[in-house]
Amino acid sequence: MSDAADHTAGHDREIEKLAVSWRDAPGIWGFLTTVDHKRIAARYILTIVVLLFLSGMLALDMRLQLAMPDMGRMTPQLYNESFSLHGSTMLFLVSVPAMEAMAIWLVPLMLGQRALAFPRLASFSYWLYLGGVLMLWVPHAFGITPDLGWFEYPPLSGPAYSPGHRADIWAQMITFTEVAALAASVNIAATVLKMRPPGMTLARIPLFVWAMFIASLMTIFALPAVMLVTSMLISDRLVSTQFFAAATGGDPVLFQHLFWWFGHPEVYIIFLPAAGFVSVIVETFSRRPLFGHTAVVLSMLGIGALAFGLWVHHMFAVGLPRLGNDFYTAASMAVALPAGVQIFCWIATLWSGRPRFDTPLLWVLGFIVTFVIGGLSGVMTASAPLDQQLTDTYFIVAHFHYVLIGGAMFPLFGAIAYWYPKATGRLMSERLGKISFWMIAGGFNLGFFPMHILGLQGMPRRVYTYSEGMGWGTLNMVASIGSAIAVAGGMLFVANAAWSFYRGKRAGSNPWGGSSLEWAIPSPPPQHNFDAMPVVDSLTPLWTQHQGLAVMTGLAVDRREVLVTSVVEAAPEYRQKSPPPSIAPLFAAVAVSILFVGSIFTPWALVWGAVPVAIGLTIWFWPQRPRSETGPLRVRNR
Repeated sequence: MSDAADHTAGHDREIEKLAVSWRDAPGIWGFLTTVDHKRIAARYILTIVVLLFLSGMLALDMRLQLAMPDMGRMTPQLYNESFSLHGSTMLFLVSVPAMEAMAIWLVPLMLGQRALAFPRLASFSYWLYLGGVLMLWVPHAFGITPDLGWFEYPPLSGPAYSPGHRADIWAQMITFTEVAALAASVNIAATVLKMRPPGMTLARIPLFVWAMFIASLMTIFALPAVMLVTSMLISDRLVSTQFFAAATGGDPVLFQHLFWWFGHPEVYIIFLPAAGFVSVIVETFSRRPLFGHTAVVLSMLGIGALAFGLWVHHMFAVGLPRLGNDFYTAASMAVALPAGVQIFCWIATLWSGRPRFDTPLLWVLGFIVTFVIGGLSGVMTASAPLDQQLTDTYFIVAHFHYVLIGGAMFPLFGAIAYWYPKATGRLMSERLGKISFWMIAGGFNLGFFPMHILGLQGMPRRVYTYSEGMGWGTLNMVASIGSAIAVAGGMLFVANAAWSFYRGKRAGSNPWGGSSLEWAIPSPPPQHNFDAMPVVDSLTPLWTQHQGLAVMTGLAVDRREVLVTSVVEAAPEYRQKSPPPSIAPLFAAVAVSILFVGSIFTPWALVWGAVPVAIGLTIWFWPQRPRSETGPLRVRNR
């Protein structure tokens, strides 16, 4: 009895040391210096919620303008600004960052780790992302809003047609957000490759982790193209290079090639994490392992590869050779095949399981319906002759929103409802959750399905008004009413989350009966996540290891330390010191922000701005005295 009591007391002392080692400093200093992946992800999510609200208000404003013919409440300039701000915010500041925020929060937990591979890089990515948000919205507050859409095609964005700094603000916002996204993607990919728990071979990686790994690799290959093209645009405007000036030997179509080399993979960079959410939720609420796990992984890899061969289908109306159009038509249709494999695997899992239709699963079902509609309209526009008729009509607006809102935001709402109890320790209200689902799903389809018909009737997109004789008034009124219902449903969803944070039912550690590692720890997780590194032996460890998870002992408890494992077999290799909190990421992000902002006014900003950047990086990477290692690593059964 005494030995058992001593063992328990010793264990409690170790947990207390762990809590102290991984604790942030109190107050504002702790807020500024934290490298806790959970706090960083929460900041991303809260920022994105604010941006969703602002973008939703812009969308409602535009729909009110278009609800009836010959409306005059918005000028053409104000409409262009609202459209540009809404599109740029949703595409660059919400869609991809939201998926990366969920990965920053979830990946270490699903891998049984205490931190990401590069904790300070995660902090840097958020601060630089916030700089991109401010880069776009602060000038808007002063009336300097980009007004050429979310794509800023030359020659309209060139110095001859866009004086001032509106186009520069948009282009440099892209640089901010894409550098932040690259930092997050490198971090996630390194964590997945080298920080999996012992026993988690490549064949046992959870599907959401697979999805984020593939999406991170796609980001690393795709984003440099858009950063390059926006830098070339700024160079044309600032120092009179001629990359996109046709009169002096440049090529404006080059802008479109580089932009869409990023732009089309971005659709799947958003979709793949959403597919990961869907796979996890379907598995949990069907109460059986996902049907065709290997097929789903291979289909994700196929989408990741094919996504880089489709960009020209956004340029069928540019005048490229017809043989090239035929190739990209075939490639655009081929990418539907691996997406279809995933959908059939999800349906087979639901069909063969015992599904429980709670709110997260409702979002998945809504996603399947809307994404199939968006996919079918995508196959239609993949045909070059039909695309030439439909491009720049409201049919494309409908397709775009069905793919991005139905295909990304619906799974995101489901994922938030699913993991909300893990993050907060409380359940969201099921009643309010289902009401908000039906409001958003119903309002969305009421708002955007009529746009297919408007496009077929010839209504062009990016117009601020239309005459009564065109016959588009009724469908536009229906679309505006549906959009208002969807926005109201989104506000109810946020209100449900806020109310449940204080008054929601206590969740416990695993309220849904999930099978992955994040459900093995308390809700909300402690700052160090896991008391000991878990060891897994299956795809669904919490369902198969009934006697409790085995754990790997030997990691330090008096300092921050993580386990590094091999790429294929996840065999333990060595212990790695995890960096403590630091002000360096914030300092470096501010220095880089000053360089980026200054470079739209003078090229000398690149020279003088490099000095504070170098100082910040020196502080960040200043070598520290190594610490002695602890005892050997051992596996201990619970």
